[in-house]
Amino acid sequence: MSTQWVDYQEGELAIEGEWTLAHYSQLKAAIASLPAQAGQVHEVNLENLRAIDTAGAALLVELLGAERVGDVHAWAPSLSAERQALLARVAQAMSMSLAPKPVSESWWHAMLAMLGQQVEALWHQQLQLMGFTGLVVATFARILWHPRRWRITAIVAHIQQSGFNAVPIVALLTFMVGAVVAFLGATVLRNFGATIYTIDLVAFSFLREFGVLLAAILLAGRTASAFTAQLGSMKANEEIDALRTQGLDPIELLVLPRVMAMLITLPLLTFVGMLSGLAGGAMVASLSLDIALSQFIGTLERDIAVTHFLLGLSKAPVFAFVIALIGCLEGFKVKGSAQSVGEHTTSSVVQSIFMVILLDALAALFFMEMGW
Repeated sequence: MSTQWVDYQEGELAIEGEWTLAHYSQLKAAIASLPAQAGQVHEVNLENLRAIDTAGAALLVELLGAERVGDVHAWAPSLSAERQALLARVAQAMSMSLAPKPVSESWWHAMLAMLGQQVEALWHQQLQLMGFTGLVVATFARILWHPRRWRITAIVAHIQQSGFNAVPIVALLTFMVGAVVAFLGATVLRNFGATIYTIDLVAFSFLREFGVLLAAILLAGRTASAFTAQLGSMKANEEIDALRTQGLDPIELLVLPRVMAMLITLPLLTFVGMLSGLAGGAMVASLSLDIALSQFIGTLERDIAVTHFLLGLSKAPVFAFVIALIGCLEGFKVKGSAQSVGEHTTSSVVQSIFMVILLDALAALFFMEMGW
């Protein structure tokens, strides 16, 4: 059978003429009139192909198959490089669009697949965090011996923003939690005639755990999100790219001041949280248990060692470093849209709180095993 565009003989198929959009309907009819086995022939001749565009390439893919047309450079080397590239690109696009849809799986297959995706995403996320940590530490070591490169103004500004401005909310929250812990402890210990040990319960919980943990969680929600939003907006507006173009290091200029400010402010806020929690416990002890303030302070001096205060305070710099790193890293990962800024801001808060609680649990196990 012979037509203007395709000539089919036993064992050979010759593509001829102009395979363009102008002749699409005629090409479609010519292909439809071919035998079913025409597209499976061993020899395909493209020497008389005078012109081809994406419409003709799509018809050729339908005739010969996406896999065979994608490998056109192997069986039609005489075809020009431009036409080979066009055919390969159209074949690739059509192979993706015509790929068979996956068969619907059972709910537990889907659940396992989603779990695997989440675990893989978490693993890549932790790798990025470790790499970013190394980059920040290396940059800090590079400028440590060059005081002129320290951004004192930016550090002080971030201390005020993330530290001093957060004192009221940290003090109020820890005061109320301290009062609640004292009230619940007194309610339980009253049954055993040991209400006096409510003082020890409040002191142990806030000096070792609640003081640093509540302050860190508040900063994770308040400051990490602010860091992500600030850097994310700069990334979306291409300001970070502009800094790199000017030869400035964004890590040194944007990240280190925020990290150093957090390293200073979180221990101070932890101390404020400890005092506020003890004050809340002392208020409940005075109003509900008839324990005078002098007796409360005397019991603290007698029963509570300074070690508990130091252990709780020692976790603050670690939490601060992790929170600042996560907030800055998520800001750098923003793609350039308002939606991306919102997504990464939410992600920074969730990651920061998760890492703070995880590190606190590991620290508690370590201190318990060490007998501290």
